[in-house]
Amino acid sequence: MIWSIALRELRSLFLSPLAWCILAVLQFILYLVFASNIETFFKLQPQLAVIQGAPGATDLIVAPLFEFARILLLMICPLLTMRLISEERRNGTLNLLLSSPVSMTEIILGKYLGIVIFLIILVLQISLMPLSLLMGTSIDMGKLFAGMMGQVLLLASFAAAGLYFSSLTNNPVIAAITTFALLIFLFIIDSVTGTNLNAGESKSEFFSYISLIKHSTPMLRGIVNSTDLVFFILFIVSFISLSIRQLDSQRLQK
Repeated sequence: MIWSIALRELRSLFLSPLAWCILAVLQFILYLVFASNIETFFKLQPQLAVIQGAPGATDLIVAPLFEFARILLLMICPLLTMRLISEERRNGTLNLLLSSPVSMTEIILGKYLGIVIFLIILVLQISLMPLSLLMGTSIDMGKLFAGMMGQVLLLASFAAAGLYFSSLTNNPVIAAITTFALLIFLFIIDSVTGTNLNAGESKSEFFSYISLIKHSTPMLRGIVNSTDLVFFILFIVSFISLSIRQLDSQRLQK
């Protein structure tokens, strides 16, 4: 049943013009960034040639592309997740789901899986540009795959938060705004608290730990460690659990 709900959600995404517009606009903007990174890389070649162990194409072209992409995707994900539950409630179809023999866990996981598959397609689409470099130069495939994994985990976290806020309201716009506000907060909190000299050390460490940038940047640069993986898994599981509890409470009210 989870897979059926996921396919239904994925199908509805591709039947809407929003998904195709996002795919097209995202690819166009990132192509411009990719081309600019390549131009910068070639301009730096004379200086890099005399530096031992100088960064290569993966560090100067691929990593900046992924880092720029996550900013765009932070703005896009709330638009994709805002309708997951709130639109069902607004259209009156949520009552049908709540009264069906399907468990809340299956509904939430199905909808979440559908949006995550779409986001994985986005990451694969973005990764085609770095892979095209293989026609003219070599790239570090380990760093590339680490960056792709970092993007997927980051977007999966975005989707989990967006799903939860979508379950709280019947207004997709409110769901998108609240999701965007949370994600922006978790993106900038590390840099804000890092410059606050009056903050206590333990407080600064806590905000640093919950920062999405702190955990995503190492993977985008090819460094994978267990702390970052555990953080993303806990983040995703927490928001999915909150979404299930939210729908369970609504089913009991019915």
